[in-house]
Amino acid sequence: MKRKHDRNPEDLRPVQFERGFTKSAPGSVIASFGETRVLCTATFVDGVPPFLQGKGQGWLTAEYSMLPSSTGQRKARDRAGKVDGRSVEIQRLIGRAIRSIIDLKKLTERTIWIDCDVLQADGGTRTTSISGAYVALVDLLRHMDERRVLRDWPLKTALGAVSVGVIDGTVLCDLDYQEDSRADVDMNLVMTGEGEFVEVQGSAEGRTFERKLLDGMLDTGSAAIQRIFEIQRSVLEG
Repeated sequence: MKRKHDRNPEDLRPVQFERGFTKSAPGSVIASFGETRVLCTATFVDGVPPFLQGKGQGWLTAEYSMLPSSTGQRKARDRAGKVDGRSVEIQRLIGRAIRSIIDLKKLTERTIWIDCDVLQADGGTRTTSISGAYVALVDLLRHMDERRVLRDWPLKTALGAVSVGVIDGTVLCDLDYQEDSRADVDMNLVMTGEGEFVEVQGSAEGRTFERKLLDGMLDTGSAAIQRIFEIQRSVLEG
């Protein structure tokens, strides 16, 4: 099937991470997967939630939102106490994913905030957020390390995410909105730099699928995330 950017089924959209986008956040990245663009920032504050006080470890949490003009039809802003269910689910995913690769004890009693704000949505906003948030987190931790805030380097490995789906029996990687809206199967994969899965979210939208197709989606997504890791490394070494 014909795809934008002359992509083959296993190809990512053009991927870019623009570091240092804002001056106020030590970690600040515009993550772009095709036409999807997310501002990912990472900051820290002293102190931890009440359930961790006195335990000598830190915490990491995430928030996610889509700006009103990020979609074709204006999306109402999330308000305090009125965050929509999709945003809650995605920000919990982002927080879980990033906590899986960081040793919270090495933060001491400090909280890291990851904020992901979708500027433009064209499919894959949660996977773009996770991949961009990792880059922002590395920049924040470097900032903290330079100021001797950290007990030790807390990051255990890299983190990346991508969407995969099935349209007319063909496995496609990194779906844009038009593809995602047509997909018979939709899946999001989150992986570490060690090649281990953090999360696999998948469901049949139009029809059920066989184990062989599931294996194909996992293989395609895993290979794509390895390419994301290469882009992240290149950006962070630059």
